Amino acid sequence: MATANVTKIDFYEILGVSRTATDQELKASYRKLAMQHHPDRNPDNPEAEEKFKECSEAYGVLSDAEKRAAYDRYGHAAFQGGGPGAGSPFQGGNAQDLGDIFGDLFGEMFNMGGQRKSSRVQRGRDLRFDLTLEFEEAVFGKEKEVTIRRPETCSECMGSGAAKGKAPVTCTQCQGRGQMRMQQGFFSVARTCPTCQGTGTIVQDACKMCSGQTVVQREHTIQVKVPAGVEQDTRIRYQGEGEAGKFGGPPGDLYVVLNVKPHKFFERDGDDLHCLMPISFPQAALGTELEIETLYGRETIKIPEGTQSGKEFKLRDKGVPHLSERGRGDLIVEVRVKTPAKLSKVQRDLLKQLEETMGVENTPASRGIFGKVKDMFS
Repeated sequence: MATANVTKIDFYEILGVSRTATDQELKASYRKLAMQHHPDRNPDNPEAEEKFKECSEAYGVLSDAEKRAAYDRYGHAAFQGGGPGAGSPFQGGNAQDLGDIFGDLFGEMFNMGGQRKSSRVQRGRDLRFDLTLEFEEAVFGKEKEVTIRRPETCSECMGSGAAKGKAPVTCTQCQGRGQMRMQQGFFSVARTCPTCQGTGTIVQDACKMCSGQTVVQREHTIQVKVPAGVEQDTRIRYQGEGEAGKFGGPPGDLYVVLNVKPHKFFERDGDDLHCLMPISFPQAALGTELEIETLYGRETIKIPEGTQSGKEFKLRDKGVPHLSERGRGDLIVEVRVKTPAKLSKVQRDLLKQLEETMGVENTPASRGIFGKVKDMFS
């Protein structure tokens, strides 16, 4: 059974930027995503609301120099427990203020000044599972059982967060709206209610099992079907297998990211495989037949007389299966003439005799005359 750490999706990935993104690039990406997923543009769409929260959380961290440095070094652990960045990633109001501004603009322009009714429904976060495969498992495919630890809906309170027989009550601070609005000139500025954190309700008697969090950590086992021909960093998405949603919200997705171990002598290029085969000078000069172990059994390669170092031989259909298609790539075998480092007296005498009969002139020449022959020392 395979095991691995399950983590939140990377903040840079959420914003769709590189780890070297400038402040301006971060801001532009966040503004675009915030406008796309803002709840006022997507009423009654919990998934869009959750994505808006995710990108706001990511921007809240990455737009702050100190928090970004802590995240780059420690990842999400920087904001958990006693981590170096522990505390709210929105401390200082950077991303949250921008989110509120977007909320005001969309609320006024699209809802004609009406207030959006807050919803407790929250979609679960997407999770990531790193799965390591042997080279042959990636080539031929494999079904693997993996176990993840993830938040699941509390069975005691059924996701309400309240103790048995109790129910959340309406927040008196925001009257159940989840937002506090203040009028500033022509605009109405909205902020998340600090009492209920935007849910519109308050749990007075928390569930003992989940402490009012609505979810508990549990181990979950799934069968991962790895198709033949997958490559390094391939992502397999399992819809609904991520973190449980809160207050009746849908679960997130699980992304299984594949890490393929290298082979001892095959290297992959697309669906083709490449390897080097050492041969002796007599074998190259006189020709020979060589046996090579492929992923599909032993094959014979015929080396003709006068073969030059760097010559490539192709074994068709002995490579990697085409993903979701018929057929396979090829196996490319490159021969390299191996020069012996030590010679016996008999071997040395024989080579001297050969040298006297060949009479090769050692004069410089353009590399172009060798065509596609590769430099054996490259």
